[in-house]
Amino acid sequence: MQTLPPCKPILAMIAAAFVSACVTVAPPSEPLPEPRAPTADRISTSNAISNYRSAVAQVEPVAESLCRQRSQDVNCDFLIQIDPDPNAPPNAFQSLSPSGRPVLTFTRALIAQARNQDEIAFVVGHESAHHIEQHIARQRRSAATGALVGGLIASVAGADTNTVNEVSRISAGVGARRFSKDHELEADALGTIITARAGYDPIRGSAFFTRIPDPGNRFLGTHPPNADRIDVVRRTAAGL
Repeated sequence: MQTLPPCKPILAMIAAAFVSACVTVAPPSEPLPEPRAPTADRISTSNAISNYRSAVAQVEPVAESLCRQRSQDVNCDFLIQIDPDPNAPPNAFQSLSPSGRPVLTFTRALIAQARNQDEIAFVVGHESAHHIEQHIARQRRSAATGALVGGLIASVAGADTNTVNEVSRISAGVGARRFSKDHELEADALGTIITARAGYDPIRGSAFFTRIPDPGNRFLGTHPPNADRIDVVRRTAAGL
């Protein structure tokens, strides 16, 4: 996420930071970059595309149904799309369109790295869970509170306007990150439920965590350690 310069009003800056712009939809039929010959770590491009299509088709209606059961006055019509940038690194993220429609975006690199439908299904479940749990709205509120408190402290301390704005900006970022790890674990838990209800194996799907860099337990980090995430998946699946 880019660091935005101070702007007026501060709340507009916060909203811009946490609602990703809707990107142009790349049709699922668009071919992925041809990887090297399949190895233990990669599957063929045709299998990757097939896994993506099948998992999305099966998980999306389950996620939308659960969204409508749990959420009121929330748009549950998911748009699941492929990032148009062929060089984007492995990633998947949830954002909101200008109209408030939830958008789940997959990069081609992530689709190519997933080994099976369970892994794709789990990522779809996880990202849709972010929307069902309304994490973007919760991050906005936390960021707004951080900006307000930081600005007040700076003002009381006698800081000039530019300093107050800068402190508010930094405090907004700290406030938004404060609960990021909790949000990821919540999405892992609900994503486990969605994945299982769609007929996939969430434990097998969460094996994706074993092949991505471990963020560790950094102060104000955005993601929890991979081991914690896998543990949440296993405990949630055991209770189903």
